[in-house]
Amino acid sequence: QVNLVESGGGLVQAGGSLRLSCTASGRTFANSAMGWFRQAPGKEREFVATINWSGQSTYYADPVKGRFTISRDNTKNTVYLQMNSLKPEDTAVYYCAAGRFGYISSWYQQYDHWGQGTQVTVSS
Repeated sequence: QVNLVESGGGLVQAGGSLRLSCTASGRTFANSAMGWFRQAPGKEREFVATINWSGQSTYYADPVKGRFTISRDNTKNTVYLQMNSLKPEDTAVYYCAAGRFGYISSWYQQYDHWGQGTQVTVSS
């Protein structure tokens, strides 16, 4: 059984920070790209950030570029999303996902394992 479990979500004021974590169990994802996606109420799931298998390559969606940082620790089978300067429009359920391949991708179809999500709410 492969599981991805997100944590670190919560309620924060605009301008604040949160750090999301996603820990994998069941098998190692050290050879997989990892991604973060989010879904706000009434909206489709959207790409946030991705990191390749080694952690040396990252890519961000324009709305979060310069504010969010994705990183990973393969020894802990964990990927992180540091979110700074949060805005109310960042409010969403955040999902981590493990990719089918080792290279980065913003295309959700390239990810075949998903966590259950963690709620992030940013108040104005």
